[in-house]
Amino acid sequence: MSEKTYNAAEYYRLSYTDDKENESDSINNQRIQIKSYLKNHPDIISVSEWVDDGVSGVFFDRPAFKQMMKEIECGKIDCIIVKDLSRFGREYIETGRYLRRILPAYGVRFIALNDNIDTAKDNDDDLIISVKTIINDAYCRDISTKTRSALSIKREKGDYVGACPIYGYKKDEENHNQLVIDEYPAEVVRQIFRMKIEGLSADKISTTLNNLSILSPLEYKKSRGLPHPKGGFADKTGAKWSAKTIFRILHDETYTGTLIQGKQSKVNYKMHDIVDKPESEWKRTENSHEPIIVSHDYDLAQRIMRLDTRAAPGNESVNLFSGLLICNSCGAQMTRKTVPYKNEKYYYYFCQTTKKNGCKKGVMLKEDMLHDFVFESIKAQISGVASIESMITGSNNSTNSIAQLFLTQINECEKQLDDIFTFKSTIYENMVIGLINTDEYKMLKAGYTNDETKLRKAIDILQEKYDDVIEGNTNRIRWIELYKNFDGLTELNRQIVISLVKSIRIFSKNEMTITFNYQDEFAEVMPLIQHNKEVA
Repeated sequence: MSEKTYNAAEYYRLSYTDDKENESDSINNQRIQIKSYLKNHPDIISVSEWVDDGVSGVFFDRPAFKQMMKEIECGKIDCIIVKDLSRFGREYIETGRYLRRILPAYGVRFIALNDNIDTAKDNDDDLIISVKTIINDAYCRDISTKTRSALSIKREKGDYVGACPIYGYKKDEENHNQLVIDEYPAEVVRQIFRMKIEGLSADKISTTLNNLSILSPLEYKKSRGLPHPKGGFADKTGAKWSAKTIFRILHDETYTGTLIQGKQSKVNYKMHDIVDKPESEWKRTENSHEPIIVSHDYDLAQRIMRLDTRAAPGNESVNLFSGLLICNSCGAQMTRKTVPYKNEKYYYYFCQTTKKNGCKKGVMLKEDMLHDFVFESIKAQISGVASIESMITGSNNSTNSIAQLFLTQINECEKQLDDIFTFKSTIYENMVIGLINTDEYKMLKAGYTNDETKLRKAIDILQEKYDDVIEGNTNRIRWIELYKNFDGLTELNRQIVISLVKSIRIFSKNEMTITFNYQDEFAEVMPLIQHNKEVA
């Protein structure tokens, strides 16, 4: 009786977590061992070769492995040869299922050279297989733990650990843990933020970019041979810009130089499923890399998107006052309405909750009247800020002048502290010589102590503000520069309104108030100006 001949598949696998410096694990070394074995076993004929390079052995949805299993199902293969059991699979339960149930059901012989496993031979290999698969499974768990720990340490240091940098950035050629600006897509990102701030909808922005034949993030990365995510929402041939892509870019804080990592994680090393982590567990690193978008423009874009910014039908951009008008009677936002009359169109703002929620006033306000009021109010506010700067400085250096005002106020508080120290010494002496009794002394001392606490707290606050001005860490100075940018205003646009106006409260047709951005900073500087004038 002639010996059975087997049609064999050579299967090779190497994962990213394997030691690449160890030649014994390389695909080439696996191939040498298997080819050598086949030379000495003429009853086994190699009919195909399958390679999963850079693929984990924990999962069995590997591309080459699945193709090999299809050939087994078709009856083309009845033998699998691997270097060792770990090349076939490292997960205990699933590996055992293949070796004990699936492969025997198809009549497939399994050979693992280094583990001395050959299911065609009459040897007791079931215990060996069990032990080996448990060891391989434990190895995967250990590698997973070490990898997570290493990535966590890198995130804590502010190193970039992602495989595919976001559109607009690339990995530094010398330090792959650092992001650097990729100038061409970075300029596209700047255009996107600029268009959004000017009032364009996300859909209009995406249409504009497509009409200009600007490649979408995925297509750009493909065209440059850059790493790009696989299987994402835009991972398809010829992907175009979409509103969803625009929103993802506008919401990504990475463009401000802040690196946020660790938003998601796998449930465990045996599952592909990704879960979102709570924000408290995210790794956030300020000033991690050079920003593409300044913080003010990023914050402005976020504010615009939080408002009701739906564009009217047929319009490319949102309405000038969309999301800013508040009905003082009920607190609801007011809506724009078009009223046609004698071949003309008139625009009004009204409160939609008039009848539903008992809004009694029911104000209907003409848009041109609102426009004139806001326009004149903004011009007056800009003029007022310019006057403030002039009163503060008497020179062109507003930063140093405001810092000097804070410093003057600190000195004044410290002088008052010195006076309190003197007063406390005096009342103590007065108690000793009998001018005041003990109860009076305690009452006066408590009062001075309370004043001293308030002054020290005020000094701490003023010192912090002084440091902020000198270091430029806050908007306490930038808000003046922002208003100055709109000096000489001749017309309103969405960017100006959103930049300067927080809300517009409507009381009646003839009564409305504007709450400007940076009113707190405005109020903060005024007492210092008054103090400066009194000292002068």
